[in-house]
Amino acid sequence: MSSAVHYRYEILRTLRNRRFFAITLALPLVIFYAIASANRHARTDGIAFPLYFMTGMAAYGAMFAAVSPGARIAADRARGWTRQLRITPLRPHTYLISKVLSAYLTAVPALLLLFLAGTTLGVRLQATHWLAMAGLLLVGLAPFVELGLIVGNLAQVDSIAPIVGGIVVLFALLGGVFGQIFNGGTMLTFVKLLPSYWLVQAGKAAGGGGDWPLEGWIVVAVWAVALIPVGVFAFRRSASRV
Repeated sequence: MSSAVHYRYEILRTLRNRRFFAITLALPLVIFYAIASANRHARTDGIAFPLYFMTGMAAYGAMFAAVSPGARIAADRARGWTRQLRITPLRPHTYLISKVLSAYLTAVPALLLLFLAGTTLGVRLQATHWLAMAGLLLVGLAPFVELGLIVGNLAQVDSIAPIVGGIVVLFALLGGVFGQIFNGGTMLTFVKLLPSYWLVQAGKAAGGGGDWPLEGWIVVAVWAVALIPVGVFAFRRSASRV
C-alpha cells in the first residue's frame, strides 16, 4: 500500500465515521448555545460574552477533536488492523502522519462550526481576525494531537473513552475553557505552563486583534517537542505487543 493510498483511506474513513463526527461536533455546539444564548448581551473581561465563550468552546471542541482519534487507534489495535499494517511495506511514519491528518481533519470542522455559531449570536470580527484565531488554535493543537496518538497506542479499547474524556476535560478546566479558575498566585503560574491555557488565550487574543505573547509560543513548542519521544515510546511499545 502506497503512502497516498493510505492517506486517502484514512481521510475517507474519518469522513465516514458519522457517529464520531456527531459527538465531536455536536457537544461543543450544544454547550455554547445553552450558555451563550442566555448571556448574549452580557460582557466578560471587557468583551461580549458570546465572543468570550465562543473562543473557549472553540478551544474545547478542537482539543476533543484532536485527542479523539486515539480511540480509533486503540480500536484498530484491538481488531488487529495495526498488526496487519505492520507486516506490509507501509512505513511507520506514513501511519502516524495519516493519524495526524485525521485529527486535524476533525478539528477544522469543529472550529468552523463554533465560529459560525458565534456569528448567529452577534459575534462580528474582521476576516484577518477570524483567520488569525483559526491559525493560532490549529498551531496550539499540536500537543493534543500527540497526546491522542500516545493514549491510542498505550490504552486498551475498553478504557480509551474515559481516558480521552478525562484528558480533555482536565486540560479544558485548568486552561480556562469555561472561565478562568485562577486569577493569580502559584496556581495561575502553574496553569500557564499548560498548552490548553494558551490555546484558550490564542482565541481570545486573536478575537481582539492581538496575538500570543512569546510565552505562549514557548509553552506550546516545549510540550510539542517533549511529547515526541513519549509518542515514539508508545508506538514502539504498541508494536512489541502484537
